[in-house]
Amino acid sequence: MENVVLIIHLLLALGLIAIVLLQRSEGGGLGMGSGGGGGAMSGRSAATALGKVTWVLAAAFIVTSITLTVLAAQRSAGSSVADGIQAPVDGAEGAADAPLAPLGSDLLPPAEGDNAPLVPSAD
Repeated sequence: MENVVLIIHLLLALGLIAIVLLQRSEGGGLGMGSGGGGGAMSGRSAATALGKVTWVLAAAFIVTSITLTVLAAQRSAGSSVADGIQAPVDGAEGAADAPLAPLGSDLLPPAEGDNAPLVPSAD
């Protein structure tokens, strides 16, 4: 079901792109909107028809978007990303491979009274 809605959604997207590109621009930016040959339909009725088709395709696109969202939410209901995380059990094989976290005192520089040098010597 989800694949069928997805294919319809993609076809609607391509159709919407094509219809928008077919419409005459108001500013005539590329100069393609003006033409001498009248054709079967006048410019105003063609714009109205293309406008209606654009609205229908846009509404159908929104409906398929919401449908895909609902289907995806139903498929993943009751599951979480955190459900896949499992804490290592003591004595498990993966526990020995895990690096140890540094202690809080390992992150601080040595105190002034300590004999440990800050820079290792080149002896």
